Formats: sequence, C-alpha cells, structure tokens
Amino acid sequence: HAGVSGGSAAGGFHDVNDIFSAFGDIFEGFGFNFGGGGGRRGRSGGRQGASLQTVVQLDLTEAYAGCKRELHISRHETCEACSGSGAAAGSKPVKCSTCGGHGQVIQSQGFFRMQTTCPACRGKGTTIKDPCQDCSGSGRTIQEVVREVKIPAGIDSGMQVVLRGEGEAGTNGGPRGDLYVDIEVRKHKLFERDGLDLMCRVPITFAQAALGAEIEIPTLKGKEIHSVQPGTQPGDITRLHSLGMPDPRHNGRVGDLIVEIQVEVPRKVTAEQEALLRQLAELDHNHVMPHRKSFFEHVKQFFSSEPDED
Repeated sequence: HAGVSGGSAAGGFHDVNDIFSAFGDIFEGFGFNFGGGGGRRGRSGGRQGASLQTVVQLDLTEAYAGCKRELHISRHETCEACSGSGAAAGSKPVKCSTCGGHGQVIQSQGFFRMQTTCPACRGKGTTIKDPCQDCSGSGRTIQEVVREVKIPAGIDSGMQVVLRGEGEAGTNGGPRGDLYVDIEVRKHKLFERDGLDLMCRVPITFAQAALGAEIEIPTLKGKEIHSVQPGTQPGDITRLHSLGMPDPRHNGRVGDLIVEIQVEVPRKVTAEQEALLRQLAELDHNHVMPHRKSFFEHVKQFFSSEPDED
C-alpha cells in the first residue's frame, strides 16, 4: 500500500511556518510582523503519520447493494519495545547538544539570519545514544493489520472510502494518518452504468416486435415483466423508474433502468418459417408500408432527376 505524503520544500523549509519563522527574525527589527499563528512551531512536537492508499474491486451487484470487505494492510506501528521513543530499554532520548533541544538552528551570514532544521536531530530536539534494537531507533515497526471497510450502496469507480486514523502511526506521539480506499467496479455482462442509471439491451423477435408480447427484463432486484407494444421498432427506449443504482451520497435517491429494444433477425429459418415469411413478403409487396413507400419514392426521384448544369 503506497503512502501518500508530501515532500519537503527546497532550502530546508518543511512547511510555511518555517518560512515565516526564518524571515520573521529578519524583518521584526524593522517593524514588520509575518503573523503565522502567534509564535514558532516547536520542532520537538509529534508529527502525523503518512496516509495510505489501497484499491478494492467490486462486482456491480456488490456496488448496488453495498458490502463489507476485509483489508490486509502493512503499515508502521508504534514500536512496542520502546513505546515509540526509539531508545533501548533502560535509556531515553537526550537533549540535542547541537540545537539545545529546539530542533532548529540559526545560521548567520552577514546581515541575514536563517533558521533551519537541526541537522543532528532532524528537528526532533533529542538524540538517541542507545537505539532500540527492534525499531533501530525509529520508534516504529512495520506490522500487518486487518481492518474492515463498509462500502455504501451505489458506490462507483473513482470514488473513495476514507478510514480516518487508520494510516501509519505518527512519530513522537503524533496522530495517525488516514487510509484511502479507492473503488473499482468491474464491468457487468448485462448492464452498463451511466451515473445512477443502468442501461440494458434486450433482444426480441420480429414477431414480438410486430404483434406485441410480455417479456422478462433483468434487473439487479430480479426479473421484471414488461409489455412490448405492437409495432415496437429497433432501438426503442423504455425507462423503468427507480430500478437503477442508489445514490451513495443522498439516501433514497435511485436512478432508472433504461431498456433498449433490439429486434433480432434469425440467420437460419425452418422450411415452415420460410414459407410463412414468403407469404408475408407477398403481402408486403401489395401493401407497401408508409415509411418504405416514402423512401422508394425519394430513391426514384433521385435517379430520375437531371444533373445540374454548370
């Protein structure tokens, strides 16, 4: 699991307070005050642990209903042997002799003074002469823990579930970081998702489209009976309300299921079916349908028209 943490700024400044503190020393003599929270931030205080990130993959049905997952995470924990001090049993950290326990040193160069992190203690204000063998003086060890994450119904790819305080342990008593769970929802064989709406393409026969029929529509709740009206055309859309995905951010809000009708033409027919279709073709020849009649009239007009003269 990759930790998410920002790097230090160039020139030895770890955050904006360092900059205010350093340049404040210079300009306070001229009556300027940079503010920055009413005082310097101590470098011997605890630092928050890094946040972690992991990925959970779900089926669409799991995303629809919501679920729980166990997460196995490797993270830094406070060392049990030294209770996070980094010092071996029977010893303790001592005040840094370089910075006097402040965690910062001031470098003077002519008129300017610059305050930077102490290179000896790295801002902690203390040093360890006899380091703990379990953590090598860092105060933390890597351990694997198991945590359960509750994934809300309706969650989608690209969304995150945040577990506060489940990241890495802080140093010097600092708070834990967070754990960010990235969600990936796998594609479904029947349904396509568009926000809260689901789309399903349902095939029917020519006879069902022409005569109408009762057909079964798959939904994530189960089967729904839907009436196909006589004369249904390929590509016709039916919207089934509240059969889409629930909104994970707004309780009670649910999308729709959009059904697109696809009229299938058989690749092979029996002799009996062929005879019936030929009878239908004869009827169609004698009774031309309105759209087809208009189409052939336009075709005839197109080929009989004279070309334009330049």
